[in-house]
Amino acid sequence: MERLDILPPDVVIRRLPLYARSLRYLLQEGIHSVSSQELGERINVTAAQIRKDLSYFGEFGKQGIGYDVEKLLNHIEKILGLTYEWPVAMVGVGHLGQAIARYEGFRSKGIYIVALFDNDPAKIGTEIGGITIQSDEQIPTVVREQRIRLAIVAVPAFRAQEVTDVLVASGVRAILNYAPIILHVPEGVWVRCIDPVAVLHSMTYYLGREENAALAHNGQRKQQEPRTRIQSLKRLENMIEAGDALA
Repeated sequence: MERLDILPPDVVIRRLPLYARSLRYLLQEGIHSVSSQELGERINVTAAQIRKDLSYFGEFGKQGIGYDVEKLLNHIEKILGLTYEWPVAMVGVGHLGQAIARYEGFRSKGIYIVALFDNDPAKIGTEIGGITIQSDEQIPTVVREQRIRLAIVAVPAFRAQEVTDVLVASGVRAILNYAPIILHVPEGVWVRCIDPVAVLHSMTYYLGREENAALAHNGQRKQQEPRTRIQSLKRLENMIEAGDALA
């Protein structure tokens, strides 16, 4: 049973879906019992970390025997609220939004996109996957009527905060943000951000270190930047910041 007197750290909550996904794979492979060591090796987490994470929610598994895969998966899905069906509103039906709206993987995980919004007159009234795209002006009415608490924001950066404010005022309490901007929300509202450019930049740091180390080792000086790769990355960054990738 989950300990209601202790709020697990957010980093623990972020790992639970990874545990659940790995457990599903184990079941698909016909594996019905797994140790914390074996589970940790699959997701690059130590056995001690897995046991500590799970201890926030009760006692699972037996020493020397391990975890019953199906039972542990059921527990984690219940902890994450995946035993419920969660209606989702998405604002911004550009290239990215259309791809998200068409993704079939949500439904198998209890996530249902039930409302699409955009401010482009050419898109309003059209359908994606049987869902009619509505004007942003309809967000408060639809969100309240359908009791939507979870939303996806896939609009250009300059519109993201305004859209977020409307969603929160309408009752949304959790937002997945694809816009390249930090959203400001009141306490009690959860935001997760996905920024491909920022992630790429965090990896180019390591690539740059490797290149510089190799050049130093060979006693050579860097004559010019790898222009093609840098220019491609900058074009992607500029597109997302300008909203082209989200339009």
